[in-house]
Amino acid sequence: MDWIRTIIRFVVAALVLMFVGAVVPGFKSLSFLTALLAALVIAGISYLVELLFHREISPFSHGLIGFLVSAVVIYVAQFLVPGMSVSIIGALLASLLIGIIDLFIPMRIT
Repeated sequence: MDWIRTIIRFVVAALVLMFVGAVVPGFKSLSFLTALLAALVIAGISYLVELLFHREISPFSHGLIGFLVSAVVIYVAQFLVPGMSVSIIGALLASLLIGIIDLFIPMRIT
C-alpha cells in the first residue's frame, strides 16, 4: 500500500503544479502529464540535494535557505521537463505558494 500513497502524492503534487502554473506569473501553465513529469523531476532533484547536504530541504524546513533551494530546484527542473517554462521570479513565487500549500496538504514523498 506504500506505493499507492506515493502515486497519490505525485498526483497531488502535479495538481499543485498545475494550480501554480495557472496563478503564478512567470510559471507557464502545465498539462497534467507535464506537471506529473515535473513533479517526478522536482522530487528527484530535491532528493539529490538532500543527499548532498544531508538534510531535508523544503520552503519552510530551513527558512530562507530552504525557500531559495526550492526555488532553484523548480527553476532547474524546467531544463529537464519539456513544456515547462519558469522565470526566476516565477520560481520564487512558485516556491512560496507551494510552501504555503504544503502547510495545509503535506506532499512529502519518502
